[in-house]
Amino acid sequence: MIGAIVGDIIGSVYEFNPVKSKDFEFFAKGSTFTDDTVLTVAIAKSILDNESYLKNVVEFAKKYPKAGYGSFFREWIYKKEHKPYNSWGNGSAMRVSAVGFAFNSKEKVLSEAKKSAEITHNHIEGIKGAQATALSIFMARNGASKEEIKEVIKKEFDYNLDRSVDEIRPNYKFEVSCQKSVPESIICFLDSTSFEDTIRNAISLGGDADTMAAIAGSIAQAFYGIPKEIEQKALTYLPDEFIKIIDRFKSEFKS
Repeated sequence: MIGAIVGDIIGSVYEFNPVKSKDFEFFAKGSTFTDDTVLTVAIAKSILDNESYLKNVVEFAKKYPKAGYGSFFREWIYKKEHKPYNSWGNGSAMRVSAVGFAFNSKEKVLSEAKKSAEITHNHIEGIKGAQATALSIFMARNGASKEEIKEVIKKEFDYNLDRSVDEIRPNYKFEVSCQKSVPESIICFLDSTSFEDTIRNAISLGGDADTMAAIAGSIAQAFYGIPKEIEQKALTYLPDEFIKIIDRFKSEFKS
């Protein structure tokens, strides 16, 4: 799941200062972790400790209240009853990566991705976004080729993956819906040559940079691995609590 966290930190300064080029500073001044990282770690802790996704998502969000949550999610955190609000936003996909690394069958990955999404994102597109991301990770870490991943995701989720980053970039704008950001994030991985290139692809679209880089980066980690210097740099931005959970997760699931 560290791939998602790396993407989040690097993309954080470009979320509202978009770039349309792959030539940008990787860890720039002002880089920080955001809600993508907080909720990714929350999902990982739920898996490690066999706790509900709802419990840890709420607890971590309250503990880190200034991480940049969307308005509906921010209101949801403090409600007495935490009922899903039919969201189709890409928040379900940016926090799901631990599911793709932790479970060992397609069926279980899809089931757990759905569970992790529907605590908030019970709209079909919100669930699809989480499932497509998690399944891409699962396939990548189990040796599937890019073409195999592409064909399965197209068939399962009816996503248009027959585009290149260069074709998408000129007219792409900030978009928070799963249906208009998850396919593009997956393409950023499919149309890459390395982990770093994947992150650069995602941010260069000029969209929801931290979240798209988190989604793409999580798949790229499973496929390429992460250069040690990039991972170590990212860890310097995180509180000790997060690092301990990441270390436990890596030890438990070899990821």
